[in-house]
Amino acid sequence: MQFGCADAVTHFVQKMQDVVAFGEINGGNQVAFFGMSNIDAVLGFTIPGRNARGRVVRLGPVLESILAAHGYPPAIERLLSDALVLTALLGTTLHEGDGQMTMQAQTKGGAVDLLVCDYRNGELRGYVKHDPAKIPDLPHEPDMQTLFGEGYLAVTFDQAVTGERYQGIVPIEGKSLSDSIETYFAQSEQIPSLVRTALSREIAGGLIVQHLPEGEVGRERLHVRTDHPEWEHVLALAHTITGEELTDLDLPFEDIVWRLFNEEPEIRILPSTPLSKGCRCDAEHVRSVIMQFPEDQRAEMADAAGLVNVDCAFCSKIFAVSI
Repeated sequence: MQFGCADAVTHFVQKMQDVVAFGEINGGNQVAFFGMSNIDAVLGFTIPGRNARGRVVRLGPVLESILAAHGYPPAIERLLSDALVLTALLGTTLHEGDGQMTMQAQTKGGAVDLLVCDYRNGELRGYVKHDPAKIPDLPHEPDMQTLFGEGYLAVTFDQAVTGERYQGIVPIEGKSLSDSIETYFAQSEQIPSLVRTALSREIAGGLIVQHLPEGEVGRERLHVRTDHPEWEHVLALAHTITGEELTDLDLPFEDIVWRLFNEEPEIRILPSTPLSKGCRCDAEHVRSVIMQFPEDQRAEMADAAGLVNVDCAFCSKIFAVSI
């Protein structure tokens, strides 16, 4: 019995820049730099004078490696690419290395039944369960209603050290998953956010910019105020980001940040986080899970040869476990 448990990018550019602490740029504006990469990485930044923070991500070989394991039709590949970008942007907010962030969409009535992506310690993985019969009728760029029908998006943060779990659930609405993520931050964390993603051939990129909740340090919380001039200024600048900038391998992350916010007196660039494909299944792990079942249930799972075949949905590998 079997149970549920594109070629690699040929054009790969990776640039590393050494640390330059608070370098002087364009007339004395300060930008703090750390080592960074332009692909398969997330770069964080803060704008202290505007109480704002953000992150930029770009996926290439890691994305292709994840997609290549599935062989999805183009519309589903684009959806999973978008979801992985969002997972990287949100997952890298975890302060604990072994914590995990999971994004899951459960729906009915659309071409997609289930979408799951997660992030842990720089590792990304994801898969989509879809109805092949509905794929031929999809337009080139299907909207959320066509893809998902009715459904909800759950964002879950599991903290490794404390063991605490935080989850927010929002309806899948708007033109893209980014809209649902903005709703999640507004409703679950009361953090105004702008989220943008872009796809170009084998490259996917994204940007998130957020207004820091002043109430976290004892001041008035944002959601009880009627105007946010600092945030409106940052929002207007962030809105000028283009898809071409997010997916251009020749455009360093720090140049994107500088182009958007160069009028600010200070921009702090945080250490970048490298990303990798990270399915955590292996034969020993699968066997340990199977052996937790009672002997009679393991016997029912096994085929005529005494093997239990376990299919990992994340990496599309089948593990034949002898019991």
